[in-house]
Amino acid sequence: MPAGLGITVEGLAAAYGSAAVLHGVSLSVEPGEILALLGPSGCGKTTLLRCIAGLEAPTAGRILIGERDVTAGRGVPPEKRRVGMVFQDGALFPHKSVAGNVGYGVPRGDGRRQRSTASLDLVGLGDMAARMPGTLSGGEQQRVALARALAPEPGVILLDEPFSSLDAGLRWQLRSDVRRMLTGIGVTTILVTHDQDEALTFGDRVAVMRAGTIEQVGAPPDIYARPASPWVAAFVGEANLLDASFGADGADTAIGVIPTSASAGTGRVLCRPEQLRLATSGSATVGAVSYFGRDTRYEIDVPEAGTLIVRSPGPPEHEPGDAVTVRFIGAFAQGWPTDPH
Repeated sequence: MPAGLGITVEGLAAAYGSAAVLHGVSLSVEPGEILALLGPSGCGKTTLLRCIAGLEAPTAGRILIGERDVTAGRGVPPEKRRVGMVFQDGALFPHKSVAGNVGYGVPRGDGRRQRSTASLDLVGLGDMAARMPGTLSGGEQQRVALARALAPEPGVILLDEPFSSLDAGLRWQLRSDVRRMLTGIGVTTILVTHDQDEALTFGDRVAVMRAGTIEQVGAPPDIYARPASPWVAAFVGEANLLDASFGADGADTAIGVIPTSASAGTGRVLCRPEQLRLATSGSATVGAVSYFGRDTRYEIDVPEAGTLIVRSPGPPEHEPGDAVTVRFIGAFAQGWPTDPH
């Protein structure tokens, strides 16, 4: 497999008729990197992926794959971009065998059979070449789709929510296997997803999209712990956003003073559920209690703060109706001043 190619997107705009979808998107992906493109439905992430693949034409901006501007002039056609794409439903040909599907994108006389066999071995399906797609499980079909995308030896693989139709257990195992394989061969990868857990566990970096723009790009721990805005905080995982007055000692909130980077003005501060703990007695009241095995999720009614989510390790220690106090136990909370003066 050839080395992965870098991707550079500069000021990209795209529209469907009069409806603008992308608004000046700029993004870079390093050779061999895995980037998770995360955002809600309709934010433009699939359109961005299709523009990179050459399936949609941008209205402004440019895309470089490696050192090549694939949007110059009339644009480089999809089959000449060295890009492989895996769709949400796999999009396999039902009348072709597994081997026929995988070899479809490899030119005749270009070692088609050998490359098809090698790609199937890579995804762990070397013994299923003669099978028909309809006889495979959902996870096996997605592996075939990935093998088909890899067979032409692309420098870039684009994954458009390829795990979303699978059940939870299979989805977790397949994406773990796929990530390990893609990392091993060094192909540059972009995964489109609306699943926050998937983005954080799959990507070397995560790019968060909203309404046709990039809100934040960073390593998964930074996206989760230091989101760029309250919107990103609320979208990436459960978030408690508290009104705060910022000072030298931290953020003064309804649950006490919390350490934060903001030092002046008023605004909001983020407390993740696992950064909070409950103590017996107090002015807050336990609402719903949900036990998940590894932890317990509480909904707590807090005066002047509304409902806060708290997650504590182990089984429930409080019941609905209990009076409690909510304490912040984290080392740091992200804050956003809205009035720095």
